[in-house]
Amino acid sequence: MFTTIKSASLAGIKALPVEVEVDVSRGLPNFVVVGLADNAIKESKERIRSAIKNCGFKFRPRRITINLAPADLKKEGTALDLPAALGIIADELPELKKSSILSNYLFCGELSLDGRIKKIRGALPIALAARESGCKGIFLPRENAAEAAAIAEIEIVAVSSLLETLDIIQEKIPLPERPETLTRSIENTTNFLDFADVRGQAQAKRALEIAAAGNHNLLFVGPPGSGKTMLAKRLPSILPELTFEESLETTIIHSVAGLIRPGQGLIRERPFRQPHHTISDVALIGGGTQPRPGEVTLAHNGILFLDEFPEFRRSALEVLRQPLESRDITIARAQAQAVFPADFVLITAMNPCPCGHYGDPMHECICSATQIQRYRQKISGPLLDRIDLHIEVPAVATKELINPESCKPEESSKDIRERVLKARKIQLKRLQNHTRRHNSALSDKDLKKYCRLDSDCRNLLQTAMDRLGLSARAYSRILKVARTIADLKNEKNIASADIAEAIQFRSLDRRLTI
Repeated sequence: MFTTIKSASLAGIKALPVEVEVDVSRGLPNFVVVGLADNAIKESKERIRSAIKNCGFKFRPRRITINLAPADLKKEGTALDLPAALGIIADELPELKKSSILSNYLFCGELSLDGRIKKIRGALPIALAARESGCKGIFLPRENAAEAAAIAEIEIVAVSSLLETLDIIQEKIPLPERPETLTRSIENTTNFLDFADVRGQAQAKRALEIAAAGNHNLLFVGPPGSGKTMLAKRLPSILPELTFEESLETTIIHSVAGLIRPGQGLIRERPFRQPHHTISDVALIGGGTQPRPGEVTLAHNGILFLDEFPEFRRSALEVLRQPLESRDITIARAQAQAVFPADFVLITAMNPCPCGHYGDPMHECICSATQIQRYRQKISGPLLDRIDLHIEVPAVATKELINPESCKPEESSKDIRERVLKARKIQLKRLQNHTRRHNSALSDKDLKKYCRLDSDCRNLLQTAMDRLGLSARAYSRILKVARTIADLKNEKNIASADIAEAIQFRSLDRRLTI
């Protein structure tokens, strides 16, 4: 008996429709899977056989051929277990083929040996594929139902076992109610750290406010214990909440990477990724035989924080240059090619020298000028050019740590976030016809239109360019930062004070040569 069941397979961060064609016939007993299946799918034969037996069905000695169409598309993962098992059981239960559910729904799920259906990767993009292919709904594991429920146009049928799936198809039990997607608003979140807890560091906080308002990349330079990591971890508390489209994009990426928790719905908080400095190039940028998203993609619509910046491999850091400009990354392999989004805010932190105490009045630096130069040169000029804000973070004064009550109360994240949101609204209105609606994405044409300078601003910029030896890219970055500073003040035009502050945030351009 021949049966065709609809399913899907992941390709990058997308899911492509797959037809699972099952032919059960007489002949020498054999079980063959064809159609460019990976090892996980080839191993599914034993899972399917055991699941069918343990659900009370006979697995007769037949010649079973499973074709995964289209045959020229590489298939991966375990989501095709369920449709393959249903196709084999249809030989025992011919009435299954008459069911409208079997023909109109898409089926995905990994089978355990006892017939339970386990969580899969990529449930959300698979649900999108089901909608685009015209399916009425999708059967998928119960743990994945909340994330797939974000797609409102199709029915989401959450199942926990092969037997439950069969009962629904045969209409022995009704279709279960649609699960609700779980969302969480940033205003109701208590996990965020607050800027009010950070003593001092007014300039660093100001830089983070500018970075949040305009989506600018930032580099902290300071001695150990000055609060660089503490400051970076509080950046999510002043960023705007994800829009529905951003939330959907972010959830798809994390779903494909297998990072969605069972029962979790749409991600509503911006990602904060903090990989260790021993990370490999592939883990950072993405890749593999079948391309998978790396940290730069997992940080899409959020923050990528690289602590101990110079300790990362030079090759790993250099691969950041292209996605920092294009905001995506293309992974090309012999068998597959994928384009992953990578629109993130890069926050980095480093010590000023190998010992960490260069410029610290409380500790003596034991590094030579050559050692400091070599340490800083681990970060290439082209990569440094792509970082808009360079901030020196000095050690916090002892008085502020021991007697905080004698100091002025620190501003809370809530207050800072209100200013950031106002500046973002200005940018949204200004760039309403653009795909990316923040100042860091301004093109050269946009700079001429929205960053017009008077004679004082032009003279100040020219002086800075000549004295600091800034590149053309650094020039455009200064203009973008100045535009964001003006937006935070709700000013239509950029003033010379805005240009001066933006130039001030290029400290490594001033001190790279020692």
